[in-house]
Amino acid sequence: MEGSVSNSESRRTEGRHGGLPVQGSDSAPNQNGGLPLLRRLAYLATGLAFAQIVFGAIVRITGSGMGCGDHWPTCQGYLFPPLERPDLIVEVTHRYIAATVTIAIIALLITAFMRRAQRGVGGRGGVFRSAMLATGLVLTAAVFGGITVKLSLNPYVIVTHLAIAMTLLAVLSIAVLRAGGWGFDSTEVASPQTYRAARAGVMLAFIVLVMGALTANVLGANASCQGFPWCTGIAVTGTPLYIQVTHRVLAFLLFFHMIGVAVLAQRRHEPRQVRVAAWAALGAIVLQIVVAAGMVEMHLPPVWRSLHQAMGTLVWLSIFTLAALAKYSLAGRSGEEATPRAAVAAA
Repeated sequence: MEGSVSNSESRRTEGRHGGLPVQGSDSAPNQNGGLPLLRRLAYLATGLAFAQIVFGAIVRITGSGMGCGDHWPTCQGYLFPPLERPDLIVEVTHRYIAATVTIAIIALLITAFMRRAQRGVGGRGGVFRSAMLATGLVLTAAVFGGITVKLSLNPYVIVTHLAIAMTLLAVLSIAVLRAGGWGFDSTEVASPQTYRAARAGVMLAFIVLVMGALTANVLGANASCQGFPWCTGIAVTGTPLYIQVTHRVLAFLLFFHMIGVAVLAQRRHEPRQVRVAAWAALGAIVLQIVVAAGMVEMHLPPVWRSLHQAMGTLVWLSIFTLAALAKYSLAGRSGEEATPRAAVAAA
């Protein structure tokens, strides 16, 4: 009878946490042979995806987007072309990184499939589903990469390509979390208010990213507004100016929103992983604003433009990870549900 009750409680706990391993249980990450390997693969894929996005900005900033001509997936007709020109080297390196990301995600998918019977891997809320979605997204991104080349770097296709890449990065962040990464502790409970605020931050951050991509790729938009934080000079009017001003206004709205998220998370005594993620996201935004100011005041030097892209990607990843941590820490807040810690205390 006692064993039946324990099994029933275990099933309820697993259901509340969406298949995530519960710390202190027999299937916690450090006691489950499958999750540490999946966690390492998920971290690897996330890091490579981050590097690919940043290197994609370097391709754009250096004007190397057509370094391989209109050939895709080959480069000038070769899988391994002669490295004779700087633009070709930059573009083909970007493609090699993309191939490495694809291999890492497929490795994650295969490993998750082979271990899908383990708790936290298969089923709803498991790593396997995140790996399947990531595989679909990385293949979609590859196709859009080819379309971008074939359409001679159409700015709106480039923006769509970046949006897909950012979505892939977010899905990989979920895979890391489901594998027990990002410091997740399922015995601590977050408030729904913090999750809702973080979710709003994710939506706002995505719009800021898209507007930033339009600013970088629409002709004249990046240089239309001189000075920072407000425009002390107008170099280009019309749509390019509207795009950049909208990007700036939304970026500052995101900054003030995340100040509120971080401060309130601290006041509510949210779980440690949520508070750390909130302050990390705010710190990334502050650094991004500093980089943006330096970039504009120094008239868009290539190094600072690349750094701006890198920091923007980090802002997106940090805010999305915050929202994911807050969501997976919600279990036990309502109704008859109880956290594992509360259940132990009641017993």
